[in-house]
Amino acid sequence: MNELLKDDERLDYLLAEDLRIIQSPSVFSFSLDAVLLARFAYVPIRSGKIVDLCAGNGAIPLFLSARTGAEITAVELQERLAEMAKRSVYYNGLEDRIQVLNDDVIGIASKIGYDMYDTVTCNPPYFPAHKASEKNISEHMAIARHEIHLTLEQAIQSASELLKQGGKAAFVHRPGRLLDIVTAMRANRIEPKRIRFVYPKEGKPANTLLIEGTKDGKPDLKVLPPLYVYGADGEYTEEVRQLLYGEDK
Repeated sequence: MNELLKDDERLDYLLAEDLRIIQSPSVFSFSLDAVLLARFAYVPIRSGKIVDLCAGNGAIPLFLSARTGAEITAVELQERLAEMAKRSVYYNGLEDRIQVLNDDVIGIASKIGYDMYDTVTCNPPYFPAHKASEKNISEHMAIARHEIHLTLEQAIQSASELLKQGGKAAFVHRPGRLLDIVTAMRANRIEPKRIRFVYPKEGKPANTLLIEGTKDGKPDLKVLPPLYVYGADGEYTEEVRQLLYGEDK
């Protein structure tokens, strides 16, 4: 265990999947957004090829591995985060299912193949780069959260380059960027097909959106029922508990 963990890292449980993940409070820890995206995205059940862009410490590939038998490639620019993801994959014995690449999302299709993948997932940086200086956070977290090395449009372009015709791309982002997301998806041949808004609780504005599109798909957008994170009692709703812990109560 001492050889597996470094510095302030810890080994956390992914309870619903019965897996473990290496996290660090000073470097990177996944958020609820990763859980939501991994459960929202279409995945081929038995076989196929999936790419997760902006993979961080590998949370989404680990979540997806419990839903599909497909090969999963995780792409993460930051060496420290990619290395954490690799150790988590090794700890869970998933080396034959998940490959972690320490590489740039921009142009990644030129290295791993154009028009080959069934599904691309992406939890991209949310905030404009100029806001990074306003945040008292580590360099690792600044790069993960702010468009310092990757813009929304570049992430969507890379997703399109990877997808085969009819393949699906799923993103999690902030509602304020909805029009930018839809515009960029359509500009890159990804037709939005499903969208779901996530609310902290009833009566509050949505603070997260999940959106999925099909490469070269026909227009037909479905707006799914809202997802509420917390109930009136301040506890997770039944649906969120199920997502996180695999339990209904």
